[in-house]
Amino acid sequence: MPSARDRVLDAYETLLIEHGGAAVTLDAVAAAAGVSKGGLLYHFASKEALAAGLLDRLRDRSAADAEAIRNAPDGAVAYYVRTSAPGGAAPGGLTRTYLAVLRLADSTTAGQAVRDALARVDADGFAALLDELHDPVLAWLAQLVGDGLYLRTLTGTPLPPDLSVDDLLARMRQYAPPPA
Repeated sequence: MPSARDRVLDAYETLLIEHGGAAVTLDAVAAAAGVSKGGLLYHFASKEALAAGLLDRLRDRSAADAEAIRNAPDGAVAYYVRTSAPGGAAPGGLTRTYLAVLRLADSTTAGQAVRDALARVDADGFAALLDELHDPVLAWLAQLVGDGLYLRTLTGTPLPPDLSVDDLLARMRQYAPPPA
């Protein structure tokens, strides 16, 4: 069972995703998390502290995902592309937290902190891809492909008909073969 702190962050993510940051209040987060407002304030003393907690969660999940990218049995590129595609979300809630942070960026004065956290996620993924590919241009291309698939995931846009992630990876492997 998740801790009260995690339940609060889960509820905050849900409210951000469903309603946007402007509609989220501490009372609404406490109610959605099933904790008292005092219980919420014990973990997060303000709405700004709650946002900072979400950014910390994003950084932690990004670091865990970067490690999973590096250790993926079928290689970093395949993992990155597969988990970026619709239906292939990375384990650990990174996609959900990332989407909530994007919604937070739309409605907060914490803009620089949000941009810094998103830049950290980008840097983690790039570094993990570079570890496998050893070519910054190929790593960036793989990241851009993953980013495009990730956008489809976030917006619910399906892949083109008669094409699959495996088709995409097969073509990408012509330019960036898997590790030996």
